Amino acid sequence: DVAAFQRFAQFQLIAAMNPCPCGYLGSQQKACRCSPDQVARYQGKISGPLLDRLDLHREVHSLPTADLLQLPAGEASANIAQRVLAAQHIAQARQGKLNAQLQPQELEAHSGLDAAGQAFLLQTAEHLGWSARATHRVLKLARTIADLAASATVGAAQVAEAVQYRRALRLLQ
Repeated sequence: DVAAFQRFAQFQLIAAMNPCPCGYLGSQQKACRCSPDQVARYQGKISGPLLDRLDLHREVHSLPTADLLQLPAGEASANIAQRVLAAQHIAQARQGKLNAQLQPQELEAHSGLDAAGQAFLLQTAEHLGWSARATHRVLKLARTIADLAASATVGAAQVAEAVQYRRALRLLQ
């Protein structure tokens, strides 16, 4: 007899990749030396279903060294942590769990999506050919953006901001 164990894991995956084999596609500092076929093959190694399961996609360009050394001071980590905790408390009070943990049916019930936000989300999802999974991930993110602003409703502005975090990997799609 073989015993089977099921374990559920909660984890946060943070991943990075270059846009092409040489790493310079879209760079302002150096020219990319990859052919379109090389870029397509390289980017084809990451499956659409895998990307679909990632909540946030960000494209990060390198900065010239001079700019890197002259960056203005950003918001203090303690302030950011306070805002995140406040947003988590809002979500817990509303639905008893964090937004990331919502199942699709729960998300529909607790999203607070207004008519303009819903119209924008549906139009964008259709235009970009998103799966139901990707659409729900954007809605969860929009709900979180609204919670960070202490907004009870999710409008077109929050959905538009969330969409930007899905569109950052346009080279891959």
